[in-house]
Amino acid sequence: MDNKLLEILACPICKSPLVYDKSAQELICKADRLAFPVRDGIPVMLEDEARSLSSEDVAQLK
Repeated sequence: MDNKLLEILACPICKSPLVYDKSAQELICKADRLAFPVRDGIPVMLEDEARSLSSEDVAQLK
């Protein structure tokens, strides 16, 4: 994932910054506890495509 792209991407729901989880190929919104998939290098920033994360999942992120 390109760092410049990460700088301008924000959560489509709350506009918080996102964290890239390279191993899971997901963009994480810590505020909403959502993980947006990255497919073929393209972030899918749709609420319906996001999966919910537990508090423990979010706490494990850097």
